[in-house]
Amino acid sequence: MRYTRFEKARIIGARALQIAMGAPVLIKVPKDMVDPVKIAMLEFEKNAIPITVKRKTTVGLPSK
Repeated sequence: MRYTRFEKARIIGARALQIAMGAPVLIKVPKDMVDPVKIAMLEFEKNAIPITVKRKTTVGLPSK
């Protein structure tokens, strides 16, 4: 699934908050990488974030 830039920002931000609050990291990261946002971006690039996006469609328009 392709995400809009807004969906991507929301997913990475939500995951970074989870990591900052102590959630386990889902991928192997270098020991020197401690920034939750960078870790979340790396997880996003590897499709490891367990967050889904529900999109609403406008009446009359087909969803893509």
